Amino acid sequence: MKAIRMNKLNCIILDDNEIDRLTVLSLVKKNPAFNIIGTFENATEAFLALEDQKIDVLFLDIDMPEMNGFEFRKKMDNVPVCIFITAHPEHAVESFNVETLDFIVKPIRTERFSQTVDRIIEFMALKNKANLYEASFGSDTITIKEGHEQSKIKLTDIIYLEGLKDYTLIFTSQKRHCVLQSIGNLLKDDHFKSFVRTHRSFAVQKQFIKTIKPQEILLNNDVTIPIGRSFKENLKELL
Repeated sequence: MKAIRMNKLNCIILDDNEIDRLTVLSLVKKNPAFNIIGTFENATEAFLALEDQKIDVLFLDIDMPEMNGFEFRKKMDNVPVCIFITAHPEHAVESFNVETLDFIVKPIRTERFSQTVDRIIEFMALKNKANLYEASFGSDTITIKEGHEQSKIKLTDIIYLEGLKDYTLIFTSQKRHCVLQSIGNLLKDDHFKSFVRTHRSFAVQKQFIKTIKPQEILLNNDVTIPIGRSFKENLKELL
């Protein structure tokens, strides 16, 4: 676990399967970063309980009666972090259309869940700092200022971008940075003309693409990013 100080994160667990719900509850309880607001077996019950609650993290199943996890996420789009936990890996690509931070396939392994917790904590820490960031561009660099510290990144070292609401994560091989700017606005800048947008939440620099598959792209660093249906045209020139 990474030692990052922050307030406890209010979370809920929504899954219509009792055993799966209790499994997630047990894993979440082991981590002091979370404050569990409630566990729910259906979306209606969750909405009634959450009317006046501030929630930071959603742990959601996808296949549920009445309202599925995607529909619930769209109604709770003000929540910063959404983690889908499902027995259906085929939903992975679609999950990124609704601002998903991570996607876990059941049965849940403790090690895999720990990786997700690390990612949640890192993202929330970056999000809390993002208002302090200033980004400026040189001819071939982007300078990110956080307080009195500056990071100068070569544009050619940026592997890909991941958009999360009003923030964009900038990934290099050494580190990831967060800027308070949507991925759409960032890509309008001429400095990012070498990037191909593959999904509403992702854009990749062409030279880092290793393999293009029907629904995903494998990068040189072995990271996989999804391809959105409406962005497949952008990849035709690379095939």
